[in-house]
Order: sequence, then structure tokens, then C-alpha cells
Amino acid sequence: MEFRKLGRTELNVSPLCFGGNVFGWTVDEATSFSLLDRFVDAGFNFIDTADVYSAWAPGNVGGESETIIGNWLKSRGLRDKVVIATKVGSEMGPDEKGLSPAYIRKAVDASLKRLQTDYIDLYQSHWDDPETPFADVLGTYKELIEAGKVRAIGASNLTPERLTKALDVARTNNLPRYESLQPLYNLYDRADFENGLAKICRDNELGVISYYSLAAGFLTGKYRSATDLGQSARGKSVEKYLTDRGSRIIAALDDVARNLDVTPAQVAIAWLIAQPSITAPIASATRSAQLGELITATELKLSDDEIALLNKASS
Repeated sequence: MEFRKLGRTELNVSPLCFGGNVFGWTVDEATSFSLLDRFVDAGFNFIDTADVYSAWAPGNVGGESETIIGNWLKSRGLRDKVVIATKVGSEMGPDEKGLSPAYIRKAVDASLKRLQTDYIDLYQSHWDDPETPFADVLGTYKELIEAGKVRAIGASNLTPERLTKALDVARTNNLPRYESLQPLYNLYDRADFENGLAKICRDNELGVISYYSLAAGFLTGKYRSATDLGQSARGKSVEKYLTDRGSRIIAALDDVARNLDVTPAQVAIAWLIAQPSITAPIASATRSAQLGELITATELKLSDDEIALLNKASS
């Protein structure tokens, strides 16, 4: 397997990142353990989560995903074999959100406790916080890096203008810079990343770990009409993709998948991995068979003609 350097960091990551948003939501702890075991046994090392995962599930309060990952790390003794990425900034409770220095300090300690580790490989700002100057945010991250609690920092959901501003502030104030960006990007949702963010990431050698890689499952081909939306907990999130353009994309995925004897999901992941700006797409699985599909997708090499067909269908 060809590992990839994340930005300018010393972190070398697998070409696929396991999305931990499902842990404690659609996957219980025992199943989470078996999925993580298979992922690592297959040679992969990159796991992404967030402090807020999965607060949206009934009965949850946030922190469930980190807790499950922490329990797995402790039971398997694999901390130095994996790259753990988590995030801060989403609302965890009253007055518990954003990127103020005081809140970041509190949140990182809570994440470390749940993850049962003394360091986080990649600590990411989950959302922009315009009320807190970048100098304060990055200055706090500098403290955490110097204390050994964090190895590198990244950002998610920033506009091109705000990402440029963050990089400028880091450069002019001799502060740690965001080494990675986590944008929403997939074969359907292309414009926001490609029209601005991609060039900034390339020009500044930022790692890119895209989320929503399968568009909430739409790109698997599982949801082809409104009648399919009740098939899973994510069905409602797929409704916006049921458009003429969405149908063209699914048809192109079907064509390529049929020719290669693979699934549409595998083609969608392979398309992402083939993008020059992408370090590792994030994808989740709730069953071993799904994870097997993702693992095999990383070995799939699309031809120039196949990529062109997919690009045209999704343009």
C-alpha cells in the first residue's frame, strides 16, 4: 500500500480514512471494534472522528465515537500504529462550542480522556469561528503542540477566503499553520472544493481529507428514487441528490462499475483517490461487507477515459 504524507507533517497516512461518525450511532461498540480490526489488519492506519460524534443520535450527548475508539485503542495496544484525527468546535452543550482559547483547552483534554491517549495526531477546527481571531486560535494550538498534546492541526469547512486568511496569519505571526483541510467533496458535490479551495491546498501543500465521499450513500447506487429513501437512517440526507444530474452520475458509475466488475461505490471512491489534490477520502462502513468494498476500492485504478466519463457526467 502506498502511504501518503499529510501536508508538510511527518504523518504518513493510508489512502483511505475510516470515518468514525457511525460509531455509537448506527454501529455499536462490538461491531465498531470488528470494523476497526479489519481496517487495520488490511494495512490502513487513518481514523477520523470528532468530539461531537454522535450527539445527534437519540440518547447520545456527544463523545460516543471518541469513547469507542479509545476503548478499542486501549484493548488492542495499537496507539503508535494508527493516525487519529479528531475535531473541536461543534456544539457539545450550553456554552460549549467554538474556538475560543479557553474552550479549545477544555475540549482537547476531554477528547484525550475519551480517546485514552496522551496525544492527538491531527486536531482539526470543525467549523469556522469568526468571533475568535485566527491568531488566538492558532496561538492556542501552538500551546497544545508544544505541550505534546497535539502533533499537527487542520481545518474543516472553511471558505477559500478564510483558509487563505488563516494561512496568512500563521505565516506572519510564526504560528502553526493548518496542515490539512477537510472539505465536503465527492463526485456530485464538486464545485465548492474545485472552485478555489483545491488551488489553495495545492499551492500551500495542504493535505486534503474529503468527507461525504459517497454523498450520504447516494453514490453507492442504493438510492435511485424517492421510494428508496426509507432504506436507512441516512435516507433523508440523500433526497437532494435525486436530480437529473444525479441520475447521470449514477448511470456513469454503473457503466464504469459494470466494465470493471466492481460496485458504483468502489468507482466513486477510486475517482476521489485519483484526484491530485486528495490525500485520503473519508468513508464509513457499518458492516464488514461494506468495509471490504472500501478496502478493495483503494486498489482500483481508473483509466483516463473512465475518469473523463465520470467528470463529464458530474459537470
